[in-house]
Amino acid sequence: MRQTTTPRRVRILVLLFLAVTGALLAGAGPASAHAALTGSDPAQGVVVDKAPAQVSLSFSEKVATSDGSVRVLDPKGARVDTGKPTETGGATYAVRLRGGLPDGTYTVSWQVVSADSHPVAGAFTFSIGAPSSTTVSVSEQTAGGGLVGGLYGFGRYLSNAGFVVMTGGAAFVLACWQRGSGVRALQRLVVGGWLALTSATLLLLLLRGSFTGSGNVADVFDLGLLGQVLQTKTGAALVSRLLLLAAAALFIAVLFGAYARPSPTTTPNDGAARRQPDSSEDEEKRDLTFGLAVGGAVVAAGLAASWAMAEHASTGLQPGIAMPADVVHLLAVAAWLGGLTALLVALYRADPPVESAAVRRFSHVAFGSVCALVATGVYQSWRQLGSWSAFTDTSYGQLLIAKLALVALLVGLAWFSRRWTAQLTDPATAAVRRRPKEAATTGAAKAGTGAKAGTGAKAGTGAKAAQSTTDAKSGKGGKDAKSGKDAKSGKGGKPAASGDGGRAAQLARQRAAMAAARQKRQRDADPVRFGLRRSVLAEAGVAVVLLAVTTVLTQTEPGRTEQEAAAATAAASSSAADSSGALTLTMPFDTGGADGKGVVSVDLDPARVGGNEMHVYVQRPNGRAFDIPEVKVSFTLTAKDIGPLPVVPDHVTTGHWSASGVQIPMAGDWKVAVTVRTSDIDQATVSKNAQIG
Repeated sequence: MRQTTTPRRVRILVLLFLAVTGALLAGAGPASAHAALTGSDPAQGVVVDKAPAQVSLSFSEKVATSDGSVRVLDPKGARVDTGKPTETGGATYAVRLRGGLPDGTYTVSWQVVSADSHPVAGAFTFSIGAPSSTTVSVSEQTAGGGLVGGLYGFGRYLSNAGFVVMTGGAAFVLACWQRGSGVRALQRLVVGGWLALTSATLLLLLLRGSFTGSGNVADVFDLGLLGQVLQTKTGAALVSRLLLLAAAALFIAVLFGAYARPSPTTTPNDGAARRQPDSSEDEEKRDLTFGLAVGGAVVAAGLAASWAMAEHASTGLQPGIAMPADVVHLLAVAAWLGGLTALLVALYRADPPVESAAVRRFSHVAFGSVCALVATGVYQSWRQLGSWSAFTDTSYGQLLIAKLALVALLVGLAWFSRRWTAQLTDPATAAVRRRPKEAATTGAAKAGTGAKAGTGAKAGTGAKAAQSTTDAKSGKGGKDAKSGKDAKSGKGGKPAASGDGGRAAQLARQRAAMAAARQKRQRDADPVRFGLRRSVLAEAGVAVVLLAVTTVLTQTEPGRTEQEAAAATAAASSSAADSSGALTLTMPFDTGGADGKGVVSVDLDPARVGGNEMHVYVQRPNGRAFDIPEVKVSFTLTAKDIGPLPVVPDHVTTGHWSASGVQIPMAGDWKVAVTVRTSDIDQATVSKNAQIG
């Protein structure tokens, strides 16, 4: 009955997943997770007549700032701002500038921490009087990079893996295989998960200040910076995690200490007599199990909440629903993948082997965990994407597709494991089934041997007995008697004791090796257990990759925010152009190569017949400026058969090119074509028509 209902459950689960996904993504509303720059004053690329008193930045949500969060650099690279930015209202922050600034192009470089704890950075330029060349080069201003960023990413992965192994392994022992609390391999697994999570949390706490700030390794041990981290939401979450890990250590000590202690009602020898268990002892065991289950669930939920309270779920749309959903999601991941790891260890290292009933119990736990993952995962995907286009047009969506593919592969492998589980039997049961055949074969062999050797054995025995009698009478064996006497008197005792001890140790090692070989033969002799071990091992391998993708996903800007940032940047550029009377054309491009997608904007001021000032900006789809090897622009007036008129702008700063004196000979509907080259062989030409003059 179970085999017939399982495919039906899978079909219902898939249909529910598709229906809920379609409904949520179709009705998506606005939300944010990472902060996005929505505007600035002065705006990007504008030319102002006189130096402003301050530079203000507006974000999609409130952000955390520090002394170096916003830096304004003159054409020579010297700072002209006066210090830490101040909040002027809402999510707008301003930094004051020094007086008497000369004409030229100024670079605004900013790095802040969004409400979901992720550092966000960017840069743009504006000019006073007229544009000029600048020595400032801000290479896309990627926050959280370098060695510190790599170590921080490793710490995040290690903390995720430690939480999954510790929580899932303990849940497997408590809910599926209580006898496993006495298995040394499982004890090492859970304790190893606790050590990994604790060390990773300490590492993240030390790296946090440098990760969100300068990125210098020397700042890792800056106590002043550590004090600032402890006052942030992320710092509080990491400290809370350390406190909960102390409680988790007590839980593990009880689980593998008092709980794993064998009951006095049984003897260790299987063949020994067992007295009836005491009801009071059984009740004490049940109470301890209940207490461990409740305490462990509370600690595990608290640990999961330390992630939810400081990351994507804590900000944006419906945080009151998103945070509990994130806790359930993390616990389901731990129960499934951590329990899978514990099962793998039990199948390979446990002696005696794990019972089939325990494997079936874990199969039910895993199915429930997958259901919880689907429900919470669909909801979180809707929050972070918001549209179907975000699946393919954003980095977050592409990573999410990879994660969904890995989950589908993992579920497929789990289906094979469930098939093996349905056929699984315990070694004792299999031995009982094989015993009648083995007994019949052995009996026949013994009967044949006795028939052939019976007479000879008797004759030989009689001869030896007679010879022994004769030797005894004739005095032979005197040396033996003397040796026995010497042994009694203690002569030669030390050499004999030393030899016996060495032979005993060697014999013990041989017996242990033979027992291990016999156990491996018995383990591999069961084809069902062999197949289950292989399928579970494949699941564990996919789970490792899945955990890595999930870790990268949690550090990636959500697709909804990435698209909002691009739209806000385009709107800001268009508004600046409209206010100054300039023409702005924005065109997406895709050269087809690696890192070949982006948006190119052409500003033409005053967009009329005669000389014009042209600025070209190249940005990634998320609105961040980046450099490419070459940019070329041409103007064509098809109606008058004029052009193309080529213009090669000069590189000003990261993602910014400009050209002065661009001549437009007459008014008309001009075709503006831009050729962008992102590598030696990858380039594309995009164009738009606009009325000039």
